[in-house]
Amino acid sequence: MTSSSSETPAGISPAPAGHEPSAGGASVPGPAPVLAEVVRSGFVEGRHRGSLVILAADGSVETALGDVTAPVFPRSSNKPMQATAVLRAGLDLSGERLALAAASHSGERFHLELVEKMLAEFGLDRALLQTPPDLPLDPAEAEEYLAAGHKRERITMNCSGKHTAMLAACAANGWPLETYLDLEHPLQQLVLDSVRTASGEAVTEIGTDGCGAPLMALSLVGLARAFRHHVLAAPGTPERRVADAMRAHPEYVAGTRRPDTWLMRELPGTLSKMGAEAVQALALPDGRALAFKVDDGAGRTLGPVLARALRLMGVDAPVLARIEDVPLLGGPERVGEIRAAF
Repeated sequence: MTSSSSETPAGISPAPAGHEPSAGGASVPGPAPVLAEVVRSGFVEGRHRGSLVILAADGSVETALGDVTAPVFPRSSNKPMQATAVLRAGLDLSGERLALAAASHSGERFHLELVEKMLAEFGLDRALLQTPPDLPLDPAEAEEYLAAGHKRERITMNCSGKHTAMLAACAANGWPLETYLDLEHPLQQLVLDSVRTASGEAVTEIGTDGCGAPLMALSLVGLARAFRHHVLAAPGTPERRVADAMRAHPEYVAGTRRPDTWLMRELPGTLSKMGAEAVQALALPDGRALAFKVDDGAGRTLGPVLARALRLMGVDAPVLARIEDVPLLGGPERVGEIRAAF
């Protein structure tokens, strides 16, 4: 795709798919393209619309479906940038601990044990965590947790590793702990700068994420470029250290039953991170990258859409069949599936 305006980012049409020209020639929003279909007994009973971008190895836009320049909330797909910020603040983290700082962990036993260890290592009380009390993110872990007589806790929330790292960075710098989630706090200003630097674009919208942390909006192009920035950063830089830790310890980024883990394990050098409301970003070691957002937030679409996008990028690996398989049941029998539609 080519640009016809100097004000449009290189490689992006000023009227992307999903937009139609008005009678006066201006672009007006149209329906976003269908990224996934719900097929039951051979009948398409539902459709999920959204936008998706694929970047070539040089960072240019190779494929754009829908409006890939409008801001979206990446949700937890911003976590590599947040983890980069705690390193830029001087916190000494590596290995599993750094991976957990960028995690939406499943709440498996090894996740919670490491959060507890990190709190103790940095002299932090778990009461300092400002995550909302929650159950483990993984449904099987949540059932086991409740069966053991536990209740919702702050440490069990999937962002507790990130919050522990943020608190530790504040403690190391003598910054206030009680206000570590305020946008004006020195740590969150470092996060904001890390997001801007990695994405190469301005942050035009800021909200509050589900965990209570400031949430910086990016375009899908900016989000894909941020992941590309991390995998191509020079060794030893904060961005590369985060990418390397996530790729070396993906089970701490997600969990043993999660697609991000499977992808980073089975496609060496891949950096992958999902976000709530059906956001996904990924970069391959050669700099190719993708990002997408399904408008209705249906998380069940992530695997099929991601597998299809990776195939468009020339990736062929058994893990793709694993992540794209989202069956629909009729009683105990499989009668359909969620499938990519582009």
